[in-house]
Amino acid sequence: MSAARTGTKPPTAPGTGIGRRRFLGTVAAGLTATAGAVLPTTGDAAPTQAGRHPGRHPRTARPLFLGTYTSQEGGGTGIGIGTYHPTTGRITATGVVAGVADPSYLALAPSGRTLYAVNEQEQGTVTALALRSEGAPTVLGSRPTGGAGPCHLSVHPGGRWLLSANYLSGSVAVHPIDPDSGALGERTDLLVHSSPPPGPGQDGPHAHQIITSPDGGHLLAVDLGNDTVYSYRLDASAGRLTQVSYATLRPGAGPRQLTFHPSGAFAYLANEVDNTLVVCGYDPASGRLTPGEPQSTGTGAGTSYPAQVLVTQDGAFAYLANRGHNSLTRYAVEADGARLRLLDTVPVGGDFPRQIALSPDGRLLFAANQKSGSVTVFSVNPGTGALEGTGEPFAAPMPVCVLPL
Repeated sequence: MSAARTGTKPPTAPGTGIGRRRFLGTVAAGLTATAGAVLPTTGDAAPTQAGRHPGRHPRTARPLFLGTYTSQEGGGTGIGIGTYHPTTGRITATGVVAGVADPSYLALAPSGRTLYAVNEQEQGTVTALALRSEGAPTVLGSRPTGGAGPCHLSVHPGGRWLLSANYLSGSVAVHPIDPDSGALGERTDLLVHSSPPPGPGQDGPHAHQIITSPDGGHLLAVDLGNDTVYSYRLDASAGRLTQVSYATLRPGAGPRQLTFHPSGAFAYLANEVDNTLVVCGYDPASGRLTPGEPQSTGTGAGTSYPAQVLVTQDGAFAYLANRGHNSLTRYAVEADGARLRLLDTVPVGGDFPRQIALSPDGRLLFAANQKSGSVTVFSVNPGTGALEGTGEPFAAPMPVCVLPL
């Protein structure tokens, strides 16, 4: 079992990369391009990645960003900017960062000052944007990922490294982050998932996610094509990866995305192809992931292309987005995270929920519905985990990622 390292460049001082691409066209479905669009401010301190004021309930509008496909019919023209009301969930569009190509996944730096986006194209890149208290985000530049179709990225908790997954190439990449500006430097590593062989019906490896374990000791990369989750250690001084373990799912599972329980001892893995959810044990010392038995998504026979699983901050409930069934499955988390009990499924109120996200205080759940061009918002009952729609869907051009701050 190995991941092959491809040609990499030594670390260099992060630069600004390419500039913003010229804006072409108009923004569809209410995300109107505006000169000097304002990133909303609140009375709260700057957010951080680790929960951003968990438990607090701000009274003022909060920022929200939307990722989309810009190269597909009905898509957007960049990263959508808006606000949401922290009680009602009502979304208001305020602008767009135009010209950012196919920003299909977004991530916030731990400092809260920089936003990162994949550019899911054949020649994959990642883009950094500086967030400001006033004025539109500023594009700091882009860097090649060394692969095709990057679909996920995350920031290492230390804030020095950006991690990305190239879906079409089945590889994971590392870029340095300038500690002052947040800009990206040249790639420091690139590993291709060269083994095991692809699963049934797959043409090769397809890296779909890379995240850092809660203890910070390992990176986990989920590969849909190889039915495998790889565990790496990151050399935090050089930005280089070393594979230390791997976990193989049953053939044809098609693992897509993984989310940890707050305890850090368990993780929940959504399998896109065989329509299951798996509880996995995690050993922080070795980085080893141990998958359990596949569980039902509550969507009936066939596949509903599970997309993503979320866990509440208190670790009491988990939610799964089902794209084919257009629903959200609710689970009770039991045995300190070791067991999930299916409670119900509710209609998502849109078509093809590609990605879901909880607000920082955990009171709202947002669903980006790709095919219906909408974002639906649910209030979360803190006692039961029950979801209740908050109003009419928000129209947006092919939303595939929603990031509420």
